[in-house]
Amino acid sequence: MAYHKVNADQRAQGHSPYLDNDELQATALELEWDMEKELEEPGFDHFRLDGAVQHHLGNSQSPDLDLEPIQPSSSPKGRFQRLQEDPDYISHYTRQAPKSNRCSVFQILKVFCTALILFIFGLVVGYYARNKCPSPPASQEPNNLHIYYDILKEIKAENIQQVYRDLLQFPREDDVDIAMKILVQWSSQGLEDVRLVNYSVLLDLPGSSSNTVTLKNSGECFYPSGQQCNREPKTLHSQDLLYSYAAYSAKGTLEAELIDIQYGTVEDLIRIQAITNVTKKIALLKLGQSPLLYKLSLLEDAGFGGVLLYVDPCDLPKTTDLADKAFMVSLNSGGDPSTPGYASISGSYRQNRLNLTTLLVQPISAVLAKKFVSLPEDAVQRDKCIPLQMPATGKKIISLNIQSVTTYKTISNVIGYLKGTVFPDRYVIVGSHHNGLNTYGGQEWASSTAIITAFIQALMLKVKRGWRPDRTIVFCSWGGTSFGNIGSYEWAEDLKRVLQRNVVAYVSLNNPVRGNSTLHPVASPSLQQLAAESQSFNCVEKTKCPASNVSSVQIQGDSDYFINHLGVPATQFSYEDIKTSENSSFLSEALFPVHTTKTEELDPSFSLHETIAKLTGQVTLQIANEPVLPFNALDIALEVQNSLKGNFCDKVDIPQLLAVASRLRDTAELFQSDEMRPANDPKERAPIRVRMLNDVLQSLEKSFLVHRAPPGLYRNILYRLDERTSQFSVLLEALEHCKLHQSNETIQTALSEVLNSINSAQVYFKAGLDVFETTLAGKK
Repeated sequence: MAYHKVNADQRAQGHSPYLDNDELQATALELEWDMEKELEEPGFDHFRLDGAVQHHLGNSQSPDLDLEPIQPSSSPKGRFQRLQEDPDYISHYTRQAPKSNRCSVFQILKVFCTALILFIFGLVVGYYARNKCPSPPASQEPNNLHIYYDILKEIKAENIQQVYRDLLQFPREDDVDIAMKILVQWSSQGLEDVRLVNYSVLLDLPGSSSNTVTLKNSGECFYPSGQQCNREPKTLHSQDLLYSYAAYSAKGTLEAELIDIQYGTVEDLIRIQAITNVTKKIALLKLGQSPLLYKLSLLEDAGFGGVLLYVDPCDLPKTTDLADKAFMVSLNSGGDPSTPGYASISGSYRQNRLNLTTLLVQPISAVLAKKFVSLPEDAVQRDKCIPLQMPATGKKIISLNIQSVTTYKTISNVIGYLKGTVFPDRYVIVGSHHNGLNTYGGQEWASSTAIITAFIQALMLKVKRGWRPDRTIVFCSWGGTSFGNIGSYEWAEDLKRVLQRNVVAYVSLNNPVRGNSTLHPVASPSLQQLAAESQSFNCVEKTKCPASNVSSVQIQGDSDYFINHLGVPATQFSYEDIKTSENSSFLSEALFPVHTTKTEELDPSFSLHETIAKLTGQVTLQIANEPVLPFNALDIALEVQNSLKGNFCDKVDIPQLLAVASRLRDTAELFQSDEMRPANDPKERAPIRVRMLNDVLQSLEKSFLVHRAPPGLYRNILYRLDERTSQFSVLLEALEHCKLHQSNETIQTALSEVLNSINSAQVYFKAGLDVFETTLAGKK
């Protein structure tokens, strides 16, 4: 409240300059009460002149008063003396003298006693409150690390082993029964909200009898494993013979010449087409080096009628013995084939897609492949492995008989929610899978399910003591994975709009222990730093820490939809055997019988399972609980620039791509320094600013989804084909396509896709920066 002098001639008209005594006393008392009340207001001691000036300016809209600020005084007496000493000041009242000094002394004593009692009472309350309610820590991060350690130390190898063995005790019933038992297991651990989500989908199952391959030159008939048809199969169970097939292959019989095309690369096709007509011929194809669906698309375009698929023993780890084993593959790119692009819910239109290719595809063992290439049994020598290759002379005629049955089956997903407290609408998904279809697909499903169950068990122990993550953690066990990630695709298509807005990351547990030689971490560029840091965090107490490089390469499993359709950052940890050749990539597309992947032989102590569980748990907890999402925007820009290095042909306009990539890096660096670093300081962390920043970080990778990608290649161009390649896979494929068809259209289309993706990301970063600048300007 400011005090002003008022000129006599500006008083209101009709107001008498004389007041009777009662009115004068009432006015004086009211003003005295108002002044005492104001002087008791908090902050009066800090009252300054500039405050008075601002108040005057703020009320200068009234035209009837000529107000002039009065310098405040340090006491009420001084304030009134300044007013009365002013020659223009006119007093309308006189203060009444106090009636008694004795009364004043009594009032002062009463006020003093009251203040003393309140002061003592405040000290007592403060003392007990301090003991019972400790003050919160200045920074949340160190406390978070302690919480992570408390949770992860409860993950023990013996617990994972026990869960693993319990899972394998389940009778191999249908998918719904296996999923129901997992649901009961998760619920028993304390997970409150666990659901069973069923979908009716089209599966391609083996027929009543095994597929056969007949060598017409000699009249010998073989099962896919290499055993002759006229003999009773002894080595493998009959179910293994039935499930040695390619799901969703064309059906029927084909008799044609067998042509060795090695790995089915563009160079292999050009070489073969230069010497023979391949129309309706049968290709002898090696698995590996590039995605199977991509190679089959090339063979289909070239005019082949059938494919015999095998794994060269030279590409397998030396610790495995799979030469006499056939396997299963799926030709489904993802989801229910009868409902492509939309969920298989009740009432959905079902398309008639019994076959996903015109090729008759049959996987065979390396033993059978050797019979066709006429190599001796000792082709694999002690010091050197000789790759299988057909001789240039001599034709071999093959009769291929493939019978499978397409039918609708119910597959089930188990979905469990641990609701977050701060951002319950933001999801961190942890995904494993279960396999209820006979004994195929190995035991990796039990490994992944045991790991995720052990993590849930450790997490719920902390939850029962009152802790919860900031963001919601969604635990998923997918069904139908071996047929083309059907369960995850259908659930994600069903909840697509929700997941596009809410999912911040996907943590995969697909086949976590497929070897015991080396740790193989994979992460999208924005999560590479977090994945690397989690390794050092979890090996503090160990004498030897794994020093594995984190790469962004294509991986198998149910993370596919989240990476390629939702643009969600993803990560995965797994143990593998050391690759024996550069052609060993994509061998995991083959699903061998359960007998060939004895998990307890690979990891008898389950220590590798424990390591994977703790790495997965560490990453999950940090993403779910850090106030600012631990994503690195600059790493994305660096990955883009690295993908443009290397030798490209003259048809690719590299300077233009490099210029756009350079702008992306500049913007990402600015975003990292101006927004990310301040937000990571708890002292400067405003809730609304953190929410805005996390919304930007959550969608960093969505700009890199191209509209179309060749079969088997990721739509998310941030992921490379394998460790051998560093360039964008869509550009490399377009260059190969250019060699095969002598056309620039494919390379120009791919170039435009990549250019627009990089530019879109740069615009997105810039828009994020502009939002923050606008917000700050508005606050100022």
